[in-house]
Amino acid sequence: MNRTLQFIIFFSIAFILYTILNAYIFLKGWGVVPTEYRLSYVIAFVFLAYSYIAGRLLERVTLAWPTSGLVFIGAYWLSAMVYFFLMIYTIDVLRLINTFFPFFPSFLTANVALTEQRLAILMVGLVIVVVAAGHFNARALRVKRLELTIRKNSHPLKSLTIVAASDIHLGTIICKSRLEHIVEKINSLNPDLVLLPGDVVDEDLRPVIKQNLGETLRTIKSKYGVIACTGNHEYIGGVEEAYQYLTDHGIHVLRDSVVKIADSIFIVGREDRAIRQFAGKRRLPLDEIMKAVDTNYPVILMDHQPFRLDEAAAHGVDLQLSGHTHHGQLWPFNFISKSIFELSWGYKQKEQTHVYVSSGVGTWGPPIRTGNRPEIVHLRLTFQ
Repeated sequence: MNRTLQFIIFFSIAFILYTILNAYIFLKGWGVVPTEYRLSYVIAFVFLAYSYIAGRLLERVTLAWPTSGLVFIGAYWLSAMVYFFLMIYTIDVLRLINTFFPFFPSFLTANVALTEQRLAILMVGLVIVVVAAGHFNARALRVKRLELTIRKNSHPLKSLTIVAASDIHLGTIICKSRLEHIVEKINSLNPDLVLLPGDVVDEDLRPVIKQNLGETLRTIKSKYGVIACTGNHEYIGGVEEAYQYLTDHGIHVLRDSVVKIADSIFIVGREDRAIRQFAGKRRLPLDEIMKAVDTNYPVILMDHQPFRLDEAAAHGVDLQLSGHTHHGQLWPFNFISKSIFELSWGYKQKEQTHVYVSSGVGTWGPPIRTGNRPEIVHLRLTFQ
């Protein structure tokens, strides 16, 4: 089966499931909307439900404020949809239980139609509050500080300050003003080295080019430069184009390759696991990449998706930096993320290897966070 057919099948299944989910919410709302407002309800619901898809498709034809507007509106609906579904589903489960084991108080059952209308109003209010709070939370960038000791004597460096910013997702949602704020925060920390462990760009590169975000990336100040690795979103949008754009704007992108800085530390960057799905290739095994590395020196590995953390430990890596998970981004998806990944967010030590998985600095899809805050990671490494 070729990759185009795989994509069509995947998109078709996702679209059908998305439509079913929205239909469930729509039908529950239909029952409480007064008759005279039902036409407006249909128009508004269909617009909200499909504006994100329409905006993303139209962006491939033209980049203008209407397409960006559709993407933004639809992105907020994606998060609203999640919370509408969770609340409606919870109420339906309680109703089912009440059918067999009645426990609803009489003031809820005396006038069912009125109760449903009041619940609908309450749900709309709660969703608006949650989405608004998530919007502001997603912009409340914090700095996570870590001080780590690596038991290798790095010559001539005895210490190194690193700022890591994963999952920026540059594009329509994470635009110029957001990137400028991120860069300002990075520069305020006076890093020796800046690392970007994947998903620097979102999907379509054209909004990045239109806003000239590459020039903003150039303003990152770092003694030893800015080094990145690929993420799955570079592959979704076209990895070669993304690689060339980032390289042209001063970002050293490592693709199953190694660079040594200050004659003291090896930086290893792996291709993302999405290389097989989107490029029909395989990434090099870590042991092959490490043939170019002298493990008597400190070794820092960037691997976007935090799978198989024991592999880094087995090959003499001192520090692994990853992202990808967003730690779920929206509650309660953080619980799903924790069940998938050995480390969904935060710090862990595997034998002699330090591992940090960042929740990321940007957002994918909904520009909100309800499960955690965005972060950049400020690492102070000491070599002994």
